[in-house]
Amino acid sequence: MARETIELAFIVAVQHLPPRQRAVFILRDVLGWPASKAADALELTVASVTSALQRARVTMREQLPDRRLDWRSPATHELSDDERGVVKSYMDAHERNDLDRLMALLRDDLRFTMLPDPGTLIVTAKDAVDGWVSSGLFQRGYDDWRCTATTVNRMPAAALYLRTPDDPEYRLFNIAVLHIVDGKIAELTGFDATDKPWLDLPPTL
Repeated sequence: MARETIELAFIVAVQHLPPRQRAVFILRDVLGWPASKAADALELTVASVTSALQRARVTMREQLPDRRLDWRSPATHELSDDERGVVKSYMDAHERNDLDRLMALLRDDLRFTMLPDPGTLIVTAKDAVDGWVSSGLFQRGYDDWRCTATTVNRMPAAALYLRTPDDPEYRLFNIAVLHIVDGKIAELTGFDATDKPWLDLPPTL
């Protein structure tokens, strides 16, 4: 429970950052990327990255005044059996395009964020999956998945790789960070990973 409280506090605090500051903060202070690498990924100058990071740190310290979370601590941790099971089921559902199974893994008050877009939506499991389908996922051209488990900021995550019809390889598409409560996904934070280096993950499978 203590670890979950810390992670929730961090996520809530990050939501107070504007999109650019949020992206820079996560790349630099959570994932530990050098300024030049973050600048290349976000198509910014190093000076812009440095400035955005300084402003983000001020906001984060205001939101976490007691410093309950050292966000520069190691990004990985040993997953519980419950977390491993949910992450595996989440990845299997993607690889099989099993929307019913995916829906069953989500809580009906799912908190969903797609960074660097601002804001968090609270949606039902059905509305979440319907929204992903309406945006093109799990339809022709976006239905050939391979996944691998990882962690981000000590939270379980799945790296989603997509193979399009004209491509022989699966390419890194999205990172889904999962907050799991009682065997269900209570929060899902997605990162667009297309054409970006992430977490030392291979760009293709």
